[in-house]
Amino acid sequence: MDINYIKKLLPHRYPFLLIDRIIDCVPDESAHTIKCVTFNEHFFQGHFPDRPIMPGVLIVEALAQTAAVAVAKAKEPNLENLSVFFMTIDKCKFRKPVTLSLIHISEPTRRTPISYAVFCLK
Repeated sequence: MDINYIKKLLPHRYPFLLIDRIIDCVPDESAHTIKCVTFNEHFFQGHFPDRPIMPGVLIVEALAQTAAVAVAKAKEPNLENLSVFFMTIDKCKFRKPVTLSLIHISEPTRRTPISYAVFCLK
């Protein structure tokens, strides 16, 4: 599913829409997205010009947007009043930096069977 479909599911827009494609989605359970990281990303102008690295907070935001895709897919076609918010993160660690030309893959899965969705990264 391409960027136009993502824009129907999420309210985010450039420069803060941080997923480019949905590879797979199980509504209200999991989603698998990609972000193609290129030299043209606005955050590389200052983070860091001599060694471009995607900021960790934006990696986390891409994960949150991926989880929001899974929630939105479950609510389709009733998306008009849907709001999905990122509330917390536990034990976040970055194993290696996301740099130019890497495809950043997000794959959060639902962790709890309660009325609000809690997702965790596999």
